[in-house]
Amino acid sequence: METIKTLIQSKFKTLSLVIVALTFSIIALMVRIKLNKSFFYLFLVWNVFLAIIPYTITMYLNTKQNLNKLKFGFLFLVWLAFLPNAPYIVTDLIHIRIGNDTWLWLDVLVVLSFALSGLLIFYLSLLDMQKLTALYFKKIPIETSTTFIIFLCGFGVYLGRFLRYNSWEIISNPQVLISDVFEIMVSPFQNSEAWLFTLGFSGFLIVGYWMVKHLMLSHPHNPEDI
Repeated sequence: METIKTLIQSKFKTLSLVIVALTFSIIALMVRIKLNKSFFYLFLVWNVFLAIIPYTITMYLNTKQNLNKLKFGFLFLVWLAFLPNAPYIVTDLIHIRIGNDTWLWLDVLVVLSFALSGLLIFYLSLLDMQKLTALYFKKIPIETSTTFIIFLCGFGVYLGRFLRYNSWEIISNPQVLISDVFEIMVSPFQNSEAWLFTLGFSGFLIVGYWMVKHLMLSHPHNPEDI
């Protein structure tokens, strides 16, 4: 309990940012529901819940000291499986095209606020995992592995948005998932949309990553608050 209290105190600034972002998103959604008398965008709450899972994992790992590498590796894989859920919310902007033109600006505000919350959680969790990985596996090139992880996230978002896979299907439906992934990898020209989206979305996330990281490094406060 004392460890958790210390972690919350050391992460107070970033946790406050996450809470404020999520609170605004929820309020905007409630206003939209009231004015439009529609629960259409309520799925965003579930999406942001899934986005919080990887950040919760890194928060948990920060409370553990001297965790064995096997357990850390297992939690890392769980974290990686759920990580694409955070930037995935950006693609929910696609739903705006079927919204009500009367409150179109409100639809944009609601979805964009959830998308930005998802990106904030994504980058905070990614930066946390960087430090944790460097602690447990000192020989791993952190920046190279981070770029690869972001690329995997871009591919994961494609699988979720266009092929409608969920993170837990890695366990519940692995054969079909592996088959589709294999097909995309061995037939890149027949699956050009998958690669174009993955590269484009990954590039978008990488640009955001470097902006967030350099912004935090240029304004250092508590070293544990990054």
